[in-house]
Amino acid sequence: MPLYEGLISTRAIRRYTGEPVPDDVLRDILFAATRAPSGSNRQPFRFIVLTDGAVAAEAKRMIGAGARKFWEAKRLADGYGKGSGTRVDSPKSRLARTMQHYVDTYESVPVVILACFIRYREAAHTDGGSVFPACQNLLLAARALGYGGVMTSWQYAVDAELRTLLAIPDEVEIVSTITIGRPAGRHGPVRRRPLPELVYGERWGEAPVWAVDPPGVTHTAAGPPRDT
Repeated sequence: MPLYEGLISTRAIRRYTGEPVPDDVLRDILFAATRAPSGSNRQPFRFIVLTDGAVAAEAKRMIGAGARKFWEAKRLADGYGKGSGTRVDSPKSRLARTMQHYVDTYESVPVVILACFIRYREAAHTDGGSVFPACQNLLLAARALGYGGVMTSWQYAVDAELRTLLAIPDEVEIVSTITIGRPAGRHGPVRRRPLPELVYGERWGEAPVWAVDPPGVTHTAAGPPRDT
């Protein structure tokens, strides 16, 4: 598909068919991930790919248990069962159902990828810039090849256990978890906040005249309250 189309239509995919991801597809997805830029081209990122082995199954079980605890706390704290969340057809309610299904079936996700960062200096606020471009490349490559995924940080709940299970060295940080599989749904145009809310010109909060959304774009109601 055209690159631009992929950029504006790669959704977070949390529902997967039971179809395994072939090795050659994984190779191509990870190859694209490793082509991403990084500070000084050091490529301090590493990816642990978990599919269907015994160790992979145990890692998925660990992360899934942590994910369920995290989602339960977030569901209550963010009021997913209140307000518009009580309407079965609302975006809030649909997201809650999708998230619940995602965490409840985590152990059956075809592929779990742990994105890791090898520390080569004292922690700096710029470190993510050497890992997250590779993660986005990975998700875009999956989209291009007919698959989908989503990135979370649920591995933090079981970080120590994963390190022991996977023999991860102390100087390596697990920065995110990405699940990949054949979408049970579909990709499509993503909904985000209007461009003038996100892009400014020469003064903070003032959008340039050209910062307008293309015709037909729909927007999300999620995120911080809008100024009135």
